[in-house]
Amino acid sequence: MTDADCEIELKFTCGPEDLAAVLAAAPPGDDETRELISVYFDTPDLALQKAGASLRVRESDGRRTQTLKRGDGLVREEFEAAIDGLAPDPDLGPLPKLVPEGASLRPAFNVRVSRRQRSFRYGGAQIELALDQGEATAGEQQTPICEVELELKSGPPGALFDLAREFAAAAPLYLSYDSKANRGQALVAGEPDAPRKSSRVELVKDATVGETFQAVARKALAQIAANAATLRVKPEAEAVHQLRVGARRFRSALSTFKPALEGAGFEAVKEDFKWLARSCDAPRNLDVFSEETLRPAEQVEDRQAGLAPLRKAIDAARRRAWIEAAQTVSSERFRTLMINAAAWVETGEWRGGEGAGAPIDSFAPRALKKHLKKVEKLGRDPEGADDVALHHLRIEAKKLRYAIEAFESLYGKRRIKRFLRPVKDLQEVLGALNDLATARPLLAGLALPSAAALAAGQLIGQKAAAKPQLVSRAVAALDDLKDAKTFWR
Repeated sequence: MTDADCEIELKFTCGPEDLAAVLAAAPPGDDETRELISVYFDTPDLALQKAGASLRVRESDGRRTQTLKRGDGLVREEFEAAIDGLAPDPDLGPLPKLVPEGASLRPAFNVRVSRRQRSFRYGGAQIELALDQGEATAGEQQTPICEVELELKSGPPGALFDLAREFAAAAPLYLSYDSKANRGQALVAGEPDAPRKSSRVELVKDATVGETFQAVARKALAQIAANAATLRVKPEAEAVHQLRVGARRFRSALSTFKPALEGAGFEAVKEDFKWLARSCDAPRNLDVFSEETLRPAEQVEDRQAGLAPLRKAIDAARRRAWIEAAQTVSSERFRTLMINAAAWVETGEWRGGEGAGAPIDSFAPRALKKHLKKVEKLGRDPEGADDVALHHLRIEAKKLRYAIEAFESLYGKRRIKRFLRPVKDLQEVLGALNDLATARPLLAGLALPSAAALAAGQLIGQKAAAKPQLVSRAVAALDDLKDAKTFWR
């Protein structure tokens, strides 16, 4: 096969005990059970993984099939061909362009699953349901796999999401953007449950506004889904932080692309992500106080009294906050939010609007200019601004930064680097000012013992004394931003 098929698929993780409930909720159809053994290949320097692609040779019922996949979100390119041997054919599809000349392909990890598969009609679509249970193995490392996959064979993509909502009512299903290849790649790296940072958005040539928003939104949703999965396994600070970053990036994308998105579903999605972001505020604020205020005070030789009981109280509060965050991303509301958001991104009515079909080349400069003007307007007098005004300036600076990073592949990293530096500086110092503003009410809600409360008050007082210097740094960053040459003109 030389041309790519488009695989349209939704994937969910669940517990082994939930598979029977999903199958019972599915429309009737012919079932088939197969054992699938897949070997995934890559170059020694992981060229395919870096290119966002995966290559596997799968054996089932005595037949071997080689598959190359690339892309993310609901739709991925798939190049597939039957082969005779155990080694992949290096000439399949775009493989020669993805593998550097002279580089060898070698086994990276194995995936073995038992698959129960059923095909049926639903909502005017032909859908294939697959229930997979097994494990991925890389050397001595192993991670379990338990997934529900819905693949659209023909018909409207919206049917996949309608069916997913029915299944989610029958069993706790968590939307996942991680393929089996992603799971295996994380295993090879020794980080199967590591917190996930955002990844670079790569835009296709001549992309439209709608396609660009989808690319940005998919990255944010994938980051949220991955860190939610980590939190459910191991509640901890970095997973909360990266989940919060993913939610912020999604909300910033809603703001940046708003002219092309307004209409049915927009406000509902906006409110859902506002709720998700706020659910991460308390644990993140506690983590920041612990690492940026309390820990430096603990490391000085002449430590002030009361730090030990304060540390005990803060650590206990952090653990409770992490658990609450884990409960949030285990909740029915979160599961529904993720399905609804993905459905809106992939199939929402906004996609048919005139704004969504416009070229991104002309939209991006207007969007960046709009964000920059808001920052300049709110940053006219930071020295006379109160905490609320500085908070709004921080939000606008963050939106500007995320918009710049979303459009990076249009302009190139080198072109945006100089302009982005003062934006990052401004965001950092405004973040420190916001941390200072939130510290007192945060600690007041902990009912600290007297010695710990006294120590906390002293630490906050010391931080507050540095506020004029922080404001001066914000002024300097704003001046640098005014002097920076805009790269989109």
